[in-house]
Amino acid sequence: MNTFQDLGLNDDLLHAINDLGFETPSDVQAQAIPILLEEDTDLVALAQTGTGKTAAFGFPMLQKIDVGSRTTQGLILSPTRELCLQITNELKLYGKYCKGLNVVAIYGGSSISDQARAIKKGAQIIVATPGRMKDMISRNMVDISKIEYSVLDEADEMLNMGFYEDITDILSHTPTDKSTWLFSATMPKEVASIAKEFMYDPKEITVGSKNVGSDQVSHEYYLVNSRDRYLALKRLADANPDIFSVVFCRTKRDTQKVAENLIEDGYNAGALHGDLSQNQRDLVMKSFRNKQIQMLVATDVAARGIDVDDVTHVINYQLPDEVETYTHRSGRTGRAGKTGVSMVIVSKSELRKIKSIERIIKKRFEKKDIPSGMEICEVQLLSLANKVHNTEVNHEIDKYLSSINELFQDTDKDELIKKFFSVEFNRFYNYYKKAHSLNVEEPRGDREGQRSSKDVRYFINIGKKDGYDWMNLKDFLRDLLELGKDDVFKVDVMDSFSFFNTEPELQEKILSFFTDFKHEGRYVNVELSSDKGNRGGKKRKGGKRDGGGRRRRGNDDFKGGSSRKRSESGSKPRRSGAPKESSFGGSRPRRSRR
Repeated sequence: MNTFQDLGLNDDLLHAINDLGFETPSDVQAQAIPILLEEDTDLVALAQTGTGKTAAFGFPMLQKIDVGSRTTQGLILSPTRELCLQITNELKLYGKYCKGLNVVAIYGGSSISDQARAIKKGAQIIVATPGRMKDMISRNMVDISKIEYSVLDEADEMLNMGFYEDITDILSHTPTDKSTWLFSATMPKEVASIAKEFMYDPKEITVGSKNVGSDQVSHEYYLVNSRDRYLALKRLADANPDIFSVVFCRTKRDTQKVAENLIEDGYNAGALHGDLSQNQRDLVMKSFRNKQIQMLVATDVAARGIDVDDVTHVINYQLPDEVETYTHRSGRTGRAGKTGVSMVIVSKSELRKIKSIERIIKKRFEKKDIPSGMEICEVQLLSLANKVHNTEVNHEIDKYLSSINELFQDTDKDELIKKFFSVEFNRFYNYYKKAHSLNVEEPRGDREGQRSSKDVRYFINIGKKDGYDWMNLKDFLRDLLELGKDDVFKVDVMDSFSFFNTEPELQEKILSFFTDFKHEGRYVNVELSSDKGNRGGKKRKGGKRDGGGRRRRGNDDFKGGSSRKRSESGSKPRRSGAPKESSFGGSRPRRSRR
């Protein structure tokens, strides 16, 4: 099938497609649309971000609903406000010739009463975020008891954000004989479980391979010390003068801090994260789409609504906690047939993750060096020369030429060129002329997940009796010391004491921080350990302790590190309850269609 006419779409939709300039359906559209038009079936579709999934489910839904009815017939759940609005706007464009069509977006951060009024006017299709949808159902503001089609868009991301319980609650208010279409970029076990839970003998289509990255994207990593991460980011930006990028951080705090630092250093940057109001998010995205912002610093959750085809680079300022999330990140570039680059800035402690990601996406990373200062100066100079060469002459300058020529009458051509380009070149030269190399030698064996023998191991006098396991002790140290998640590793927790490792460059910071440090009235002591990570070894340098490994002073009833509910500011949200294990082939009543 080479055209949209071959897919079986009606004239109203084909007319809209023509207006939008679509010519050839993408692979996921060519596979999904005929199936969904011809059959009342459940569907699991796996395709990478940027492959046209919205049209793949949007066109069939628009063709199958009754626009003459005021009853809600279609429900589309998406993980974020941005994606919710994006899907809504696209469906309106697709259905512009479907007279009477009403598509309503439901999402947090906007008036719930205004959204309820829009639905009461007769919304055939509702596009919603799970949290707001659940809220409106509980208030009896929406009726989805008669829907015939439900879509779980970006299903892996919704589950990764902890929406499993919300989704199950929402779908419990829908008919059992509806058609459910699940679209996802990756297929972790949670997505497979939700398919088994809510779907009946679904058709399955896969564009490319499961969890595999796009062939349009190349993958690079840059090895630096943790303290040089921000300097490395700036050099990568300077080495790519025409960069139009999304920079990913793990937490809202890091996202805001990096964006503020970039702006202060003169870059066209902006932040996108969950603490922004809807109006602020809209303004940031508008500036990014208009390319007034060249570097958009974002969290994974907030970036789900980014749909911009011209992104040249994705920069992983920090790697995600979940390996599959990297696929979503890299999918922000290399869209609409264009090529893109996914860059990763890593410290030695994170190298093992590169190998894990390579196995998931089935792509090889290329190790590259952070450019030197002089290399950046050369790139910037040649970029400026190209811009000057390609600039269209504004002849309004003609009337000033005599004055300009008089000023430079004693300057030869070469000298004039040097003066002209020095205006911009000097700025970079003065900044980079004494810049040191940021590159770190990759320790032998690290690509295979082996750590350097130069890691520093520490003893700390808190353990299981104080309410810690390895995970929340790691979080406690990271938050206390303002470290990256992977800066603390090889955490072993005993009953009354623990061990952990960091890179050597963090040793001075950690030991000085814990000099006479008290937490909730008790001294928390950290010292170097000679334990080599044998889990339970108690050798350490200096300090007399009692048999329980505690300092003989202070309060022994220290409690801390209680398990905290996670959100966008940390790692993967907690989910209580798991999907029950049922087969794809379960039975349920099916009703006839119009």
